[in-house]
Amino acid sequence: MSSIRFETSDSIAFITLNRPEKYNAFNREMALLLQEKLEACKSNDIRCVYLTGSGRAFCSGQDLDEVVDPNGPRIESIVGEHYNPIITQIRKLEKPVVAAVNGIAAGAGANIALACDLVVAAQSAGFIQAFSKIGLIPDSGGTYFLPRLVGWQKASALMMLGEKVGAEEAERMGMIYKYFPDETFPEEAKKIAFTLANMPTKGLAYTKQLLDNSFENSYEDQLHDEEIFQHRAGSTADYKEGVQAFLEKRKPNFRGE
Repeated sequence: MSSIRFETSDSIAFITLNRPEKYNAFNREMALLLQEKLEACKSNDIRCVYLTGSGRAFCSGQDLDEVVDPNGPRIESIVGEHYNPIITQIRKLEKPVVAAVNGIAAGAGANIALACDLVVAAQSAGFIQAFSKIGLIPDSGGTYFLPRLVGWQKASALMMLGEKVGAEEAERMGMIYKYFPDETFPEEAKKIAFTLANMPTKGLAYTKQLLDNSFENSYEDQLHDEEIFQHRAGSTADYKEGVQAFLEKRKPNFRGE
């Protein structure tokens, strides 16, 4: 059984973390395979990526059995070769990535989810910055994304105390976009991915890049970048189709071009 399931349908790449007996904890094989599948998502045939977990968990973080194995990878290799490339791929991918958090998301699993463009969760799901419980620091971009999502004080407390945050609270504090009741979660989460896959993909990619730039830019720099990217967006076929459809009072047929 592969540790990553990968399927495509309706221009969506469905990636499922698939070690349910380990609550989808990462080992080296799974991390490298996820990198391979994210690379495959660069294909023009894919316009949205949907990342979720199998079984009861989204991802419980690092498989600690691998960490204590004397023949396993060292901790700096786990961060530098496993998690950092995954976060970079998610942020550099020129299409939206939806994290569909079906259950617990802990440690690196939580922070991989928070690096995605939209995070939705089942009502019973939860997020835990579990690192402090074993004397580690939050990796996988956690110290970068979490304070920008929930603020410095809240991020500090969550990282140092390692408290579990339920899906409802995560939505309230702005950690995630939305939660849904467990029974409707799969349908609602996939509906969001389908909507994104049928939108102007290049415009969404430019929006994603501008959001990333805004973390470092001055407002003058950001205005300059908006001018550049708006010119690019205005040169796409989807922009022309969107305007024409608006004038003709019909639904646009975007092609991601």
